[in-house]
Amino acid sequence: MVTLMLDSAQLEIVLSPAEKALAFRKRNVIVPREHITRVQLTEDAWTWLRGVRSPGTFVPATIAMGTWRYAGGEDFAIIRRKRPAAVVDLDGHEEFQRLILSTRHGVELVRALRLEAGADATDVADLATA
Repeated sequence: MVTLMLDSAQLEIVLSPAEKALAFRKRNVIVPREHITRVQLTEDAWTWLRGVRSPGTFVPATIAMGTWRYAGGEDFAIIRRKRPAAVVDLDGHEEFQRLILSTRHGVELVRALRLEAGADATDVADLATA
């Protein structure tokens, strides 16, 4: 499961070594808060994929990790089976237009983005319960 870290300036998607390998990424995904325009929760993340995998790993209805390119840009996905997900729309981000992330902490992410976070990065689940 992907780890989401949030502070007053940015959201960081912390990828495990296995997730980095499957997504073909060397580093975590970092998104400044001002680029986040909307967060939606979904029970079926697969319907949000658009475009073609490039690069990444895709096994239908099982796993989708990596970058998806489409005519309007690129999205980043970490989707596992039929788990709930958060869809984060971005505006002005240098790399991605959307993040699709399987997480059981979607509600906490929405709540935490509405809060004024402190200067230190904190796990989203911890922020929402504080």
